[in-house]
Amino acid sequence: MLLAIDAGNTNVVFAIYDGDVQRGLWRIGTDPRRTADEYMVWLTHLMALRALAPGDIDGCIIASVVPGATFNLKRLCKDHFGCEPMIVGQPTVSLGAKAVVERPDEVGADRLVNAVAAAAAYPLPLIVIDFGTATTFDVVDEDGNYRGGVIAPGINLSLEALHMAASKLPRVEIVQPAAVIGRNTVQCMQSGIFWGYVGLIEGLVERIRAEYGRPMTVVGTGGLAVLFAKATHLIEHTDAELTLRGLLLIYRRNAAA
Repeated sequence: MLLAIDAGNTNVVFAIYDGDVQRGLWRIGTDPRRTADEYMVWLTHLMALRALAPGDIDGCIIASVVPGATFNLKRLCKDHFGCEPMIVGQPTVSLGAKAVVERPDEVGADRLVNAVAAAAAYPLPLIVIDFGTATTFDVVDEDGNYRGGVIAPGINLSLEALHMAASKLPRVEIVQPAAVIGRNTVQCMQSGIFWGYVGLIEGLVERIRAEYGRPMTVVGTGGLAVLFAKATHLIEHTDAELTLRGLLLIYRRNAAA
């Protein structure tokens, strides 16, 4: 079985695959100080609830955008699962695609993994919108290569910044308001964050398509993708597990080499 680990700025996601079947999916808040032993105590308990044991794991792959967490995740794989993990971004790990940008080494591992997974599942060329700590727009060309994109502040990050900078503004839930014009402070904030991001999505997708000069498929991923896909016709597909499926594809490609 494969242990796939996606370490983002907000959460670290663990998934176990038995062939194409996902046997477990768990997440924990990202903390670079968390040790391999702490991960193992938490993960072993959750695995046991699914009748899984550490000895069932015979392969590991990690995509991380948090260098401080990568070390302990590697120790977790080596010390507790007996596996030398594949690390996305290392020269020895082939993606089957290229990052055709000025500085390929600066591209986040999650963005590359999303590009690989999307290229395998959806018509090319395409745009992947990932609603994470940042909201990213990634362009994948006709050959499945990563061509660059856009990074905007994430929705929750924007809300938190608004709350911290303006003492009278509360934290609010991210929902689709019934009306654009709010009648109280909470409604005004919810409208601004929701419809503001819909405008961001639509504006950037249209500009990317115009600049690229061809029709492009648009895929949304991340926890809020479904919510925003309901509000704009431009998001044609939502795929909550795009990154994890990309890790599975990359692992298989390299294990077979």
